[in-house]
Amino acid sequence: MYKCLLYYKNDAGGHEMKQYAYIRVSTKEQNIDRQILALKPYQISKKNIYCDYQSGKDFERPAYQKLMKKLKKGDLLIIKSIDRLGRNYNDILVQWQYITKELKADILVLDMELLDTRKKTGNLTGTLIADLVLQIFAYVAQTEREFICQRQAEGIAAAKQNGKKFGRPEKEMPDQFKEVCQRCELGEVSTRQAAELLGVSHTTFYRRYKKTIGETVSDSRHFGTSE
Repeated sequence: MYKCLLYYKNDAGGHEMKQYAYIRVSTKEQNIDRQILALKPYQISKKNIYCDYQSGKDFERPAYQKLMKKLKKGDLLIIKSIDRLGRNYNDILVQWQYITKELKADILVLDMELLDTRKKTGNLTGTLIADLVLQIFAYVAQTEREFICQRQAEGIAAAKQNGKKFGRPEKEMPDQFKEVCQRCELGEVSTRQAAELLGVSHTTFYRRYKKTIGETVSDSRHFGTSE
């Protein structure tokens, strides 16, 4: 067990201020050594280092949830980079507010000096500066997502205008398809019987049949009750 480099006094409730670290990689095959090395100068107790081998898409992670139960007022949470906390900046913002405002703990992000909520000299506190930086990140990330969606929509619209079709190509129907459609139209066979004759699923036949005849097929034929 290591000694902490930073010295914390007890708070008014007698709680000894502690340092914690959070590490995350997406899979167990990924290496955490880089994050461990970045934390080394802070000499955090091994029992206070929490690690998840899980995606950052949400915060339903076992080690992270345990860490949230441990963090107390005045404690310091250290992470190497903001994306280790999570991937969605809006969700990160919610967690950041919870840790700093409700739990009243501090956060230090090693890869970004401005993301340090500990008190700074002067009138502005670290919390205010970090909050502003995170708000900007969240805005930029959301704007980029909207731009991506807009570009995708514009690209699809342009491709459709040029005659490009999306989705899987329609399945080729057997040669006797039109003949069977005529028999179906005359009521000689139901759509289910027609599908069986052609060796295709009822859904596939019915969709193509409707498209071919250009009108709605009666419910009785659809459900195979017309024999």
